[in-house]
Amino acid sequence: MNKKQLKYDRAYMKMALEWAKLSYCKRRQVGALIVKDRMIISDGYNGTPTGFENCCEDDNNYTKWYVLHAEANAILKVASSTQSCKDSTLYITLSPCKECSKLIHQSGIKRVVYADQYKDTAGLEFLEKAGVELTYLKNLK
Repeated sequence: MNKKQLKYDRAYMKMALEWAKLSYCKRRQVGALIVKDRMIISDGYNGTPTGFENCCEDDNNYTKWYVLHAEANAILKVASSTQSCKDSTLYITLSPCKECSKLIHQSGIKRVVYADQYKDTAGLEFLEKAGVELTYLKNLK
């Protein structure tokens, strides 16, 4: 990776880290940006669907089943716009789970840059198998 790309990757990831702070989730706040041709086309953070209460955890501190992940929220925003994720880059503060990895691949995202690694790496393994370029930006926080 060239220095210029790394400079942009760090800048977009810092923005995703800021976006994560908008999440109401107590257990883990995750932020995402989708960038195409050096233009942010979407953003997202983990949280409940539109119209639901902003509390992500139940009384036992478990994440409610209907909470959307940051990357899913960002992809769904693109789906309701005139933009396309084809050949874009996803900046995400936590590597994607298995379910979100399918959405990422199917939406046409070609590159994923992440800051922290999720405990289950099956999502990353799937994306690698699908030919999506993966970049782990360690020690950014």
